Amino acid sequence: MQEGIDSFVIKKVEDLREALHRHNYRYYVLDDPEISDSEYDRMMQELIKLETDYPDLSSPDSPTLRVGAPPLDKFETVGHSIPMLSLDNGFKDSDIIEFDRRVKRNLDTDSDIIYTAEPKLDGVAIELVYENGRLVTASTRGDGFNGELITSNARTIRSAPMVLENKEDKNIPPRLEVRGEVFIRKEGFKRLNHERLQQNLPPFANPRNAAAGSLRQLDSRITANRPLEIFFYGIGVVSDFDINSHGDTLYALQVLGFRINPHIRCKITLNEVLDYYRELSEKRHLLPYDIDGVVIKVDGIGLQQILGATSRSPRWAIAYKFKALQETTRITHIEVQVGRTGVLTPVARLVPVNIGGARVSRATLHNEDEIKRKDIRVGDTVLVQRAGDVIPEVVKVVASKRTGQEIRFKMPQHCPVCNSSVVRAEDEAALRCINTNCSAQVKERIKHFASKGAFDIDGLGDKLVEQLVDKELLFSYADIFGLNEDTLKNLERMGQKSAANIIDAIEKSKQITLARFIYSLGIRHVGEHVAGILATTFGSLEKLMSSTRDDLTAIQGVGPVVAESIADFFNQDENRNAVNDIVAGGVRILGETPRKQGGLEGKVFVLTGTLETLTRSQAKKIIETAGGKVTASVSRNTDYLVAGTSPGSKLKRATDLGVEIIDEKTLRELTIDE
Repeated sequence: MQEGIDSFVIKKVEDLREALHRHNYRYYVLDDPEISDSEYDRMMQELIKLETDYPDLSSPDSPTLRVGAPPLDKFETVGHSIPMLSLDNGFKDSDIIEFDRRVKRNLDTDSDIIYTAEPKLDGVAIELVYENGRLVTASTRGDGFNGELITSNARTIRSAPMVLENKEDKNIPPRLEVRGEVFIRKEGFKRLNHERLQQNLPPFANPRNAAAGSLRQLDSRITANRPLEIFFYGIGVVSDFDINSHGDTLYALQVLGFRINPHIRCKITLNEVLDYYRELSEKRHLLPYDIDGVVIKVDGIGLQQILGATSRSPRWAIAYKFKALQETTRITHIEVQVGRTGVLTPVARLVPVNIGGARVSRATLHNEDEIKRKDIRVGDTVLVQRAGDVIPEVVKVVASKRTGQEIRFKMPQHCPVCNSSVVRAEDEAALRCINTNCSAQVKERIKHFASKGAFDIDGLGDKLVEQLVDKELLFSYADIFGLNEDTLKNLERMGQKSAANIIDAIEKSKQITLARFIYSLGIRHVGEHVAGILATTFGSLEKLMSSTRDDLTAIQGVGPVVAESIADFFNQDENRNAVNDIVAGGVRILGETPRKQGGLEGKVFVLTGTLETLTRSQAKKIIETAGGKVTASVSRNTDYLVAGTSPGSKLKRATDLGVEIIDEKTLRELTIDE
């Protein structure tokens, strides 16, 4: 008992919290309330008053936190124990049939595969972590490997439990990482936009954008006023959770108090999956929220572990997307944009048209070959499609609408920005500006450098970067650290306070992880994932800069094209000087723990069957941390086959080739010894 507080007050607070959690669950998860809204509000106000009068009784899982908490300065970054990978997409039945064949081939079986099929909500994926049944952290998906910590915002989502229920005598896991999709219903979206218009605020383009923007509010009290909901669909790391199938996982989550989509179909065959897709496609417009397809998952957890994942997506799941939303409009003109690597991209300017709730006035034409293949001309009436977050694109020309006044388009032979020559490599479809000092490239490189996944410099947005480059105040991203308040305060739409805020943000950005630093440089083919691999492998910027193509190619996840791009980047004096200037500007790079180099360096492993205590991803991580490499198939280059139960055809192949076969225990001994 808290010292000095009456036991009656403590008991009252505990009872109110328990009752509000129960009523919240019945209202938002079961849709079966036991009390009126006014009674719920009265109980909530009583609890708020008691917690205000007795601050020592505050609790991180109190229902009162659903109204929001004080604003944050910025979001912290947190890693996911198991990556939240994206899904491969299918667009027709034959894609799903081929996926089923691929699954059977990888499992070395002719038997029917049992699947679970779920509506693919057009929302935002997040991960919630519970310890001993209480919500402790929540994060966005981010790049799949690291996300933003949004715990205060997640607590405001009424359908996300703060305390887990122990129903049907199910044990609550000591630690549970659960994943779900945050969304806004169509009706709630309409109300939200109506309120914004009344407040002279711009409306959101669509429910997904509204949900994403709501989750990224530094002030969770704003999030609390947004009509966010969540359906849960899977788990990350979990302890003491006895499940054998994805369907069992969903049922277990439901028992613990998590909200599961009622339209999910469990334990169905391929033909039933295809029937389900057609059924859902027909009634998608009747649902109260947006869905853009069906997620198909191999039901067996053991089979999922055997199938594993690529660096981008699991091999045991696929998204069968609905037909993309399309509209017809007219191309008024075509402009050419120059990216940070010098690529010239033709973009069609369109008569604005609404597609799936978003106003579309531009569409990518990709490259010169694409324009010729589709015979796209200025003045053409075209079919434009938009699918999810994909950039709108021109699908085809409506030739019957041609008047004869349409004009053929030719890509320029000189950069439209700096007038330098453009070149096209033999193996590429893109034209590139050869001038690395082209202002368009400089602008895009600086924007990338200051972006969220890189230095994350708040306030250094696109328009300000363009202004600074145009006024010749920035020539390289390294020049950012030479800016000062006097330089900035005289710019358009910039005052003393704004200038001071930006300089402060630049100062705060000077401490950065090695992975984010590498990503910020904008090296071609090096995204956040590859940057993380490089940081873990080399441990320091100096070692990376002195690495050779052979060093880079030997790294799991870095192919020859990527290796050549990295080596070429650091071989250029201009780039090395820019990196040195950044460091000289006061940037402190936080090193990564380098990958262990030992007796497994250069050793090639293949995994087969179901291991006793490790998942495929965990075993792979152990091997790679010790310097080994994991491949998908057995060959003469394979050093070890790690065999679990039900190993399949890989065991016979390894035996025929004389590959050493080991079990999980031996694998652990090898890695521990090293």
